[in-house]
Amino acid sequence: MEKSKVHALLKRVREINPLIHNITNIVVANFSANGLLALGASPVMADAVEEVDEMAKSADAVVLNMGTLNRESLEAMIVAGKSANEQGVPVILDPVGVGATSYRTEAASKLINEVKCSIIRGNAAEIANLIGEKWAIKGVDAGNGNGDVFALSMAAAKKLKTVVVVTGKEDIISDGQSTNSVQNGHFILTKVTGTGCLLSAIVGAFAAVENNYLDAATAALVFYGVAAEIAANKTDEQGPGSFQIEFLNQLSLVSSSEIDLYGSFHTK
Repeated sequence: MEKSKVHALLKRVREINPLIHNITNIVVANFSANGLLALGASPVMADAVEEVDEMAKSADAVVLNMGTLNRESLEAMIVAGKSANEQGVPVILDPVGVGATSYRTEAASKLINEVKCSIIRGNAAEIANLIGEKWAIKGVDAGNGNGDVFALSMAAAKKLKTVVVVTGKEDIISDGQSTNSVQNGHFILTKVTGTGCLLSAIVGAFAAVENNYLDAATAALVFYGVAAEIAANKTDEQGPGSFQIEFLNQLSLVSSSEIDLYGSFHTK
């Protein structure tokens, strides 16, 4: 994939203003909605099981986030996911904290068995535990692990028959055949709650305008990482609060020329 594809998809998102239906967690709903608005997408945060079927049908992408999981939200995710599948709407799953408790692991298994996910995005521990492999997890964060993330992404993509995004110091995106890596981003992202969840929503916005989900996810990660790098540079030594505000600014302001200048990704 060339940088021109990132430019084209970013332009398409901002022109089309896709509707992204999020069933997400209480910690990040506001931040995710603001991030999508800054990008140029249109968020809706509906999670009532009585309406998610209809909402998913009218959406351009559906993002399912397991952050604050409970029986009602799981039911709503399955209903929305099935509805999206029926309409050909892409579904993005963020399996937050899978492996931390047996309930989360069982819920994730139920979701991927009943809903066809177009893209699954998580950290290495979440993705590993999703396919039954050992990887330490601390709450909802990846613990220390020395595994091969490239091999993990390939294995997960093949097993789950979807595009898998493993985020970390280097982001790996695989469909089981081709695999891309993205080197953009900044450590301070880990100091702001919800940056991973927002990333999944941004991936949804790109998937809404591009049915090659490997390209869509790669472009989303490049864009997101470049925005983070610029925001971190502009708020150097000011701390995560200032970074968070500037990051939202940059999600709105990042241009094709900045993607050309800072974008770093390749096919492995």
